[in-house]
Amino acid sequence: MWVENLSLGKKGEEAAVPFLKENGYKILYRNYKSKLGEIDIIAQDKDTICFVEVKTRRDNKFGLPSEAVDKFKQRQITKTALVFLKEKKLLDKKARFDVVAAICSKDELKFSLIKNAFELDISFSY
Repeated sequence: MWVENLSLGKKGEEAAVPFLKENGYKILYRNYKSKLGEIDIIAQDKDTICFVEVKTRRDNKFGLPSEAVDKFKQRQITKTALVFLKEKKLLDKKARFDVVAAICSKDELKFSLIKNAFELDISFSY
């Protein structure tokens, strides 16, 4: 089951790329990793750097896919995004956190895009 969920997640991430492009995003990085975490997709939407988390589910039985981006996950993404911005010398750029939620039923993916899904969490230290 875990391997099946992993491949579903990868399928969702792969399919999210053309979905984001259709919505005007320019893909900059995929699966960006730092010692603090990973960000599925880093993209640009006009003049804003977007850190995109992709969540894929088969159905809503255990809640909406976007609900899986809980406070812990938000903090992890926030920390990793700050590392990215600092590393690329982009701290002066506008940035936001988006979520792509996907439901896969009968091998068909249906997406919803939540722009500015959560705020920067600076209540941590590293």
